[in-house]
Amino acid sequence: MTGHVEARAALLLLADGRLPAGGHAHSGGVEAAVLDGSITGLGDLAEFLHGRLATSGLLAASFAAAVCRSVRAAGPATELVADVLAVFEAEVDARTPSPAQRAASRAQGRTLMRVARAAWAVPAHPPAPHHCVALGIVAASAGLEPRDAALAAAHSSVNGPATAAVRLLGLDPLAVTGVLAEIAAEVDRTAAAADAASALRSPERLPAGSAPQLDLLAERHRTAEVRMFTS
Repeated sequence: MTGHVEARAALLLLADGRLPAGGHAHSGGVEAAVLDGSITGLGDLAEFLHGRLATSGLLAASFAAAVCRSVRAAGPATELVADVLAVFEAEVDARTPSPAQRAASRAQGRTLMRVARAAWAVPAHPPAPHHCVALGIVAASAGLEPRDAALAAAHSSVNGPATAAVRLLGLDPLAVTGVLAEIAAEVDRTAAAADAASALRSPERLPAGSAPQLDLLAERHRTAEVRMFTS
């Protein structure tokens, strides 16, 4: 298992937006929200991020933590890990009614797994898991704790969309950083809640908070004639 200091560095690497894992190509619904006028400035963005964190962010963080915990417990038992991951994949599918969101999640998961294999001993399968499942797998492979996996997922759920808003609306990056700083404590609380849920519940009982607006935005974005982001 990776040493404590090395694991802390691995968490920073995993959460770094510059990691070439394809996150920069996804807006998390922000582009569609900008196009339909739902997000026009910092206030709208902050509200959007809070809502995203409380729904899809909590879901992703819970599954990332649970997958990390399961992979750590299974150890090198490849067949056991594959069986466990199949259950998590099915549960995330059930919580993701939008085909566009499922496709975006698996695209990001596939890219993250590919990048992670250059740094850690990451299993070859599944080749294209949901992003939160991939985060859990990679976190375990990097020697991180389930709480770390949850934190990386929660952070990703708001950081990527916030960065996309800067590009789409020409917002002041410093002001957007201020919005993220205001949400930081909530990100920590979400990660803690996700970690606690993952430790006490089986996969089918993990959080399943719905975000219909995000589903609708994803489907609208998929059919948009002009778009800057993949999702």
